[in-house]
Amino acid sequence: MQNRLTIKDIARLSGVGKSTVSRVLNNESGVSQRTRERVEAVVNQHGFSPSRSARAMRGQSDKVVAIIVSRLDSLSENLAVQTMLPAFYEQGYDPIMMESQFSPDLVEEHLHMLSRRNIDGVVLFGFTGVTEKLLSAWRASLVLLARDAKGFASVCYDDEGAINLLMQNLFDKGHRHISFIGVPHSDVTTGKRRHDAYMAFCQRHHLTPHYILPGLAMKHGYDNVASVLTPQTTALVCATDTLALGASKYLQEQRIDPLQLASVGNTPLMTFLHPEIITVDPGYAEAGRQAASQLIDQVNGRTDPRQIVIPASLV
Repeated sequence: MQNRLTIKDIARLSGVGKSTVSRVLNNESGVSQRTRERVEAVVNQHGFSPSRSARAMRGQSDKVVAIIVSRLDSLSENLAVQTMLPAFYEQGYDPIMMESQFSPDLVEEHLHMLSRRNIDGVVLFGFTGVTEKLLSAWRASLVLLARDAKGFASVCYDDEGAINLLMQNLFDKGHRHISFIGVPHSDVTTGKRRHDAYMAFCQRHHLTPHYILPGLAMKHGYDNVASVLTPQTTALVCATDTLALGASKYLQEQRIDPLQLASVGNTPLMTFLHPEIITVDPGYAEAGRQAASQLIDQVNGRTDPRQIVIPASLV
């Protein structure tokens, strides 16, 4: 039964049309979450895997890679994806997009489904909770982005270098009371590494640190910036552009001026709305190109898994 199950059979067992089944199997939009789960339950129960020949008959490439982002609305991840896609298309690969929502369980589900579909390789935007055990079956055909793991290919940002660039720039301009708003240490890179870099700079230059680590969202910046401002504060470093956007809105509403903002990101939205904010480009675009190139070389046996670090640059 497992090898003979057809899309028509899945449609009948799921109580939906064949076109709906096809959209679910191809990870296309236009299907409700409840219907998608019902179809996937039937697929999982019967171990159905669409053959490569069937995909070719539908005009699909036989070379397919998956890009698993943590959030579809992430400004930084989208910048990396924008350079990743052309690199894959140029080499004849069809990328499919998926979202993890920072859930290791969801990553596991995605990888299981991708394994059944004989996907050539995966770029995974990593986050705390993604373990080497979870990824073990994909060691030869996966590239982690923004995280590293022993034995796996990875493309990471220089979090410490990014904060040092901002702090040194502010210090050279005469700022001695620099506050920081960041992300909890449960996030190893954006959270712990960037905060540790701020603290280390303060210690080296005998500055008094004032910081809070509320989270990644714009609202976190808006709601918490007041708690790190003192009468002496002249500059504020934000771990991400998103936090800086929230903090900037609060400062504008409260007419708190002058205060120099600085952030890690250099996203188009930030540079358009707030050109006065000092920003560091972590290299999102270059990371996307490097991740795609590494995966393509890896799945074609031209290189072993490598750990790549993208240098940050002051804009």
